[in-house]
Amino acid sequence: MAEAPAAERSTAARRATAAGPLTGRVALVTGGGRGIGAAITAELARSGAAVAFTYRRDRAAAEELAEELGAGGAAVLAVEASVDDPAASARAVEAAVAEFGGLDLLVSNAGVASTGLPVAATTAEELQWLLAVHAVGPHQLVRAALPHLRAHERSDVVVVSSIAVGDAWPVNGAPYAMAKAAAEAMAHVLAREERAHGVRVNIVAPGLVDTEMGRRLVRATQDVTDIRLLDPGSPFGRVCSPQDVAAVVRALVDPACSYLTDQRVVVDGGTF
Repeated sequence: MAEAPAAERSTAARRATAAGPLTGRVALVTGGGRGIGAAITAELARSGAAVAFTYRRDRAAAEELAEELGAGGAAVLAVEASVDDPAASARAVEAAVAEFGGLDLLVSNAGVASTGLPVAATTAEELQWLLAVHAVGPHQLVRAALPHLRAHERSDVVVVSSIAVGDAWPVNGAPYAMAKAAAEAMAHVLAREERAHGVRVNIVAPGLVDTEMGRRLVRATQDVTDIRLLDPGSPFGRVCSPQDVAAVVRALVDPACSYLTDQRVVVDGGTF
């Protein structure tokens, strides 16, 4: 599909979105219907970008988010797609381009948790599933998006990873950590390969976040039934929120951050 000229694309996006620093830009956020992804979708849309976001199962939550943001004047499109299916990712890219006339901002956020077993008890099937979702899927998503991203003087890819890669290697979490590490390796290489095409690539690595996945994690590992009970012992007196992560993503793609690429920003309040 031929991409609309930049001027035409920007005009179309501007008509449909509230004015903001990202007005005229078109974003695709994977796993954008819930948790961190929903916060990123909302942050980008409220900053003026036209945003397509994918969801895998929870259609009701995705539709509710799209309606809420649309009522506020944002241009938002919900697309059902599983990131582990390269064909579905390609369709999501084309849906964003068809709806908004182009694509210049990609946030790879979709993810799943591992079962929390030690290496000795982890099956090859679980490892393959985590790699498909966190590494192979994002790789193929980027491949589908690159022809559109390269069409702009500036475009951005943000990979949402985890502090599970690095100093906080999780015991009983090898498949998750391995998959996230692979995704980060892809992002670092991509940043160097695509710099000549104007594509900035950065990584955001959150720690514990108050999401459904985070709440399940603390129940399983700390026997904590309410994640807010961890607020007093957390940096700045509270557990990290999805909005904290979304704000960092938004900052990385701000017009003022045009000279930033191949960086990894940890969002954990300085814990590690």
